[in-house]
Amino acid sequence: MIIRLLSLLEGARQATGTVVIIDVYRAFTTAAVALHAGAARIILVDHPQKALDLRHSGQCDLCFGEVGGVKVPGFDFGNSPHELLRAPVRGKILAQSTSAGTKGVTAVRANATLYVAALINASATAKAVLVTGPAEVSVVAMGSGGKERSEEDELCALYLRNLLRGGQSDPAAIRSMLRSSCDSTKFGDPDQPHFDPRDLDIALEVDSIPFAVQVHPEGDLLVAVPKKIERYLRY
Repeated sequence: MIIRLLSLLEGARQATGTVVIIDVYRAFTTAAVALHAGAARIILVDHPQKALDLRHSGQCDLCFGEVGGVKVPGFDFGNSPHELLRAPVRGKILAQSTSAGTKGVTAVRANATLYVAALINASATAKAVLVTGPAEVSVVAMGSGGKERSEEDELCALYLRNLLRGGQSDPAAIRSMLRSSCDSTKFGDPDQPHFDPRDLDIALEVDSIPFAVQVHPEGDLLVAVPKKIERYLRY
């Protein structure tokens, strides 16, 4: 199996084979938490207005996400896993729009087998990919706004590659490294109250969610749902 590590929006456009789009702070941590809390599915869009239009037309129940890290006016929730953990999402269809992660999803070629992932479900994602045995995997670290590389996404990509190759990693070391990283200092910064320090705690709960999140096309929509693995592989 060939594993390619790519970055940012350009990397998403170049991705081939089975594609994993990574956004740890916070898009796909939040999406995984919402699905774990019982959301039926999540429609991923590249612009906030598209999410609002889906809700207006009755195609989704709730909207969540951000622009520049801040909750979009008119959205039901921000891009906070801590917020979604306690939100009334069970059985609901959600629409998500973010500055990096969801834009990366929409940039991927339409015929790709596609997953979205974060540290919270990296092992489950690796298992889902390995079960299908693809010849090629592209792992894309979306970074900040899809334009600047970030430590958490690049490290998650390396962690996922290691798992796909049958290696072992130390989740405690990953957590320790990222807690002291520059990209983590925004959580708890009084000048950026939209970055809740509890979001950081959840994002660094490595492998705490036992399912991958796969994205399927439904007409002109891209829909994320949990993918549980019936047959587990040993690394």
